[in-house]
Amino acid sequence: MHATEKLAAYIKVRPDAVGKVVDFDAKSDHLYPLDLTAANPELTDELLADTQAFSNWINKKLADSGSRFAIGGYMEHRTIYSRSAHFDTDNEPRRLHLGVDIWGNAGTRIYAPLQGTVHSFADNNNFGDYGPTIILQHDLDGLALYSLYGHLSRQSIAELQVGQVINLNQQIATLGNATENGQWPPHLHFQLMLEIGDARGDYPGVGQYSRKAEYLQNIPDPNLILQLPVTNQS
Repeated sequence: MHATEKLAAYIKVRPDAVGKVVDFDAKSDHLYPLDLTAANPELTDELLADTQAFSNWINKKLADSGSRFAIGGYMEHRTIYSRSAHFDTDNEPRRLHLGVDIWGNAGTRIYAPLQGTVHSFADNNNFGDYGPTIILQHDLDGLALYSLYGHLSRQSIAELQVGQVINLNQQIATLGNATENGQWPPHLHFQLMLEIGDARGDYPGVGQYSRKAEYLQNIPDPNLILQLPVTNQS
């Protein structure tokens, strides 16, 4: 069974077990679907090379559309990762985004949408990387699930402990700014995995496009949890 189908089956039976990741009111808040693929001519090399200019571009999209957040990215084939050698590999560069990004203001509160425990955390402090990252572990009636939260503030991981119990809708973090989040405009990388092997505080959020079918077996669609009006561009 496809990873998304397994998670969907659980949610169908236990919709009450799913909470929020960010504060969002569907009746009053708007989401801007952000296209970060080669199809967007605004994404020039000059824009992507300048983190402040990139941030200003996103902020203008939010302001012009009256949106609280911009969102998108699950299985999106992106060009923006050319800005960092972190995503380059010998045989095929990593360009396929495996999670969903929620772009908003630094300091935005992040919540645990499922009951669980702290599996691991780390400050992945490389240009283009996650920066501070939290991975939670969940037991969904026997289905193991891991949720990853990247590009956080350093304060978010300052007092965490592995094994710490995390309650549904508990605030676990805030979004970091560009000086601490891997040099990105402020946003959350939210990703789900059924298995993560021996990964600790880090798990690839961008993969090789040729392996998309493989990733789909392990990485469910995050919007099953987010339940936000996302426009997928896969």
